[in-house]
Amino acid sequence: MTHHDPKVLVTGGAGFIGANLVRTLLQHDFQVSVLDNLSTGRREHLQGLPVTLIQGDILDVRAVNDAVAENNYIVHLAAQTGVPGSLADPRRDCETNVIGTLNVLEACRHQWSQRIDADRSAGKFVLASSNAPLGRQPAPASEDKAALPIAPYGASKLAAEGYCLAYHGSWQLNTIVLRFGNVYGPFSAHKDSVVAKFFKDIRADGRLMVNGDGHQTRDFIHVEDLCRAVLLALRSNVSGEVFQIATGEETSILELASLVQEAAGVDACIEHGPARQGDIRTNYSAIAKVRRVLGWLPEIQLRDGLHQSWTWFDSYFAKHRS
Repeated sequence: MTHHDPKVLVTGGAGFIGANLVRTLLQHDFQVSVLDNLSTGRREHLQGLPVTLIQGDILDVRAVNDAVAENNYIVHLAAQTGVPGSLADPRRDCETNVIGTLNVLEACRHQWSQRIDADRSAGKFVLASSNAPLGRQPAPASEDKAALPIAPYGASKLAAEGYCLAYHGSWQLNTIVLRFGNVYGPFSAHKDSVVAKFFKDIRADGRLMVNGDGHQTRDFIHVEDLCRAVLLALRSNVSGEVFQIATGEETSILELASLVQEAAGVDACIEHGPARQGDIRTNYSAIAKVRRVLGWLPEIQLRDGLHQSWTWFDSYFAKHRS
C-alpha cells in the first residue's frame, strides 16, 4: 500500500486502547489526530504527546467530517463498550456503535472517493470489534462462524462490522474488522473490565468480587500485542476481512484472580456475586487466520503482562492518591 502522508485519525484515542495505540503510531512515524468526546477518555492520557486532540462526538456529522479530512488512515475505537451499558440503554448503544460508525464510514467514502478512483489502495479504515457478535456460538471464536449475538452490544457491533464490509463491497473502501479479545494493560484505570477492576479492588480493600462461579473463561490480550496487530492491519494490502485478535488461550476468571494476586503480591479475599446478564460463558479465539494473513502473533504471556500492568497501576494509584 502506498501513502504519501502517514496521517491517522484515532476515534476514541484518549481512552485506554487509544492512549496505547497513539504511542505505538507515533513510534512508527505517523502523524496522529484524535477525535474523542472525553466522556470516558482522559486528556491526561495524551499529555505531552505531539497529537492533535479534537474534542467531538462521532454522532456529530460535522465534527466527524472535519476530523476525517486529510487523514489517510482511520482507526475507529470510539464506541459504547460492553454488555452492561447496552442492557441499561440499548438505544444509546445502537446510536453510538451503529450510527457513529456509519458517520465515520460516510466521511471516509465522500472524502476518499477521488483518491480511491485513482488508487484502489488509498485510505484504510480499521474497526475495533469484539467476540460479542458471535454470542452463543461455541468457543473458540472464529471468523467463519455465523454471528448469534445474545446482548444488544453484540448486535450493535455486528451491525458496525456489516457496514464496514458493505462499504468495502459497494465503494471499495479499504476496511478491516478486528475482533479484540479481553484487552488489559496501562491507561485502563478508568475501565471496569475485569483486570482493571481486580487491580482497583485490591488497591481499595483487598477483596476481589467475582461475578458468578468464576469458571467462565476469557481470552486476555495485552494492549501492546493488540497495538501491533492494528499497526499491521493499517500497513497491509488486505481489506474487506475480519480477524480475531487474541491469544487463543482460555483463562477462567478464578485463574485470573490468582494471577492478579500474584502480580500485586497480596492474598485477597475472593467473594462471589451474581452472574452478569448477557455474559458469554466460554470465550476465546482461534487466531490462525491473522497469523496466516497478517503474520501476527501475540508475544506477551498473561503472567508477565499482569506484572507489567500492576506496576503501571501501582504508580498511577500512588500519583492519584487523595
